[in-house]
Amino acid sequence: MRSRASLLSILCLIPALARAEPPEKPAPPAEETVILQAGTLLALTDGPAGEPRRDQVIVVRGRRIEFVGDRSAFTPRPGEHPRVIDLSRYTVLPGLIDTHTHIFLQDEKPGDYDAQLLRHGMAYRAARAVAAARRALEQGFTTLRDLETEGAGYGDVGIQQAIADGVVPGPRLVVSTRSISSTGGYPLHGYAPEITVPKGAQLIDGPVEARKAAREQMENGADWIKVYMTHRSWLDDAGRLVCQPTLTLEELRAIVDEVHGWRRKVACHAYNGEGLQRALDGGCDSIEHGIEITDRQIAQMVRQGTWYVPTMAVYYKGQAAPDTADGQRDRKRVELHGQTLARAAKAGVKIAFGTDVGGFSWAEPMAEEFRYLVEFGMTPQQALKTATVRAAELLGLQGKLGVLSRGALADIVAVSGDPIKDVAALGRVVFVMKDGQVFRAP
Repeated sequence: MRSRASLLSILCLIPALARAEPPEKPAPPAEETVILQAGTLLALTDGPAGEPRRDQVIVVRGRRIEFVGDRSAFTPRPGEHPRVIDLSRYTVLPGLIDTHTHIFLQDEKPGDYDAQLLRHGMAYRAARAVAAARRALEQGFTTLRDLETEGAGYGDVGIQQAIADGVVPGPRLVVSTRSISSTGGYPLHGYAPEITVPKGAQLIDGPVEARKAAREQMENGADWIKVYMTHRSWLDDAGRLVCQPTLTLEELRAIVDEVHGWRRKVACHAYNGEGLQRALDGGCDSIEHGIEITDRQIAQMVRQGTWYVPTMAVYYKGQAAPDTADGQRDRKRVELHGQTLARAAKAGVKIAFGTDVGGFSWAEPMAEEFRYLVEFGMTPQQALKTATVRAAELLGLQGKLGVLSRGALADIVAVSGDPIKDVAALGRVVFVMKDGQVFRAP
């Protein structure tokens, strides 16, 4: 009887419990409003609004820019008390974008590449990648397109997620995972044939394998697919630069067809010659490096809308001795590269900023690349746009990144000096905001 009475008591309570209000969820934190007082503002938008302006403010609410203009034209919301950051002694501009990096690569001095793949465990390589990403952010690069993990598999997807979730600080990452080349088309080389060694890229042979590799990489998180269209390079008897082509046109077309079907894009590493021509004929969206591009190929790039990411500075570093075959090849690359960039810029090829950092030490300044863009024909403002509005366009993020305008993501940096007069100012970053969060302040 006692147990029956207890059951009846519980049944009687059920209607009352059903009518009870559910506990209130805690309200989400209010979006902070921040006012940045700029000395000189470079919005980098097209038209008059993109010209340098003095004594402007940028109002950031949450992750986005809400207002850009004169301070007197902005009225806070009732009861709102914005935080004010004084950048009146600096030039304020959009967060910089590097469209060719390798966070899992730590310099490519002879022997270092093999050691990284053979001796360094994945946990160690990931830790170094996190440090590299933070180093880029501190230099004002709030977005990176990271073009392959150099044998670290899908590690870039993990770092991308950790940054997006706020686990570690770093730029937003656009990732390409493993990259694709053909048998004989990527290191490690030179080991006994009976020993299986890791390769820095995913190697394929034939259109079926090529398409499958692209599918695998995109399924596992690749935003872009990186393809090697050339590999080794040397000078022939006449002193001309020769590069080993890798993928066939049929293999590349299978990749491009698959990737474009997923509404994603293909970046092609190509130095010159047949491999570069296949990259253009096969529909690559961007040519990486492009050391020697003929006038005919430049015209094809303009006609097709193919992007060019030249990565100049890396070829001036780590050159072999001048009296060696490799040293003569290295100097020929530099000679041809500058000529190509100058002709491409003059012809109107779409150019985006890329450093290939990781191919040189992350301890070196990424902004050094701007100097070479200016040396070979660009104005400082044009060079700056390659790392802002133009790079954002390459990544399909125009209007969201690379500009300071209402509705854009609040990626904002400040530098000491005037980069329109001297691009060296871009190496003097004093303030970094990404997604409305301050990572570095004067």
